[in-house]
Amino acid sequence: MSGHSYVNVLIHVAFSTKDRAPLILPEIRGRLNEYLCGIARKEFGSAITVGGSADHIHGLLSIHQDMPVSRAIMRWKSLSSGWIHDTFPACTDFAWQSGYGAFSVSQSNLNRVANYINGKRSTTRS
Repeated sequence: MSGHSYVNVLIHVAFSTKDRAPLILPEIRGRLNEYLCGIARKEFGSAITVGGSADHIHGLLSIHQDMPVSRAIMRWKSLSSGWIHDTFPACTDFAWQSGYGAFSVSQSNLNRVANYINGKRSTTRS
């Protein structure tokens, strides 16, 4: 028997800007989605797709087996918020809400969830 492990942790994550303020402007959205994909790749796994609107983000994430979901989302939110402040100095009021929603996704529903998020102006990366 081999000692190799295979883990497929797929999570649909959603969270909004603080007070659902419409702070994710069209000129920021695409770059933010791409940056979120990069954070996922570097910090905890990958972002299968990212989308959202002016006041919230959706992501379909694949998370490494040794990464708690809460820590992955904390990194995603904190690094992206810092990036927005550094990259767009006029966005001084930008902040994410303190909470989030995270939902497990089966492999059989991956395409359905990805299509839902893709309908929310997404960026797909792996």
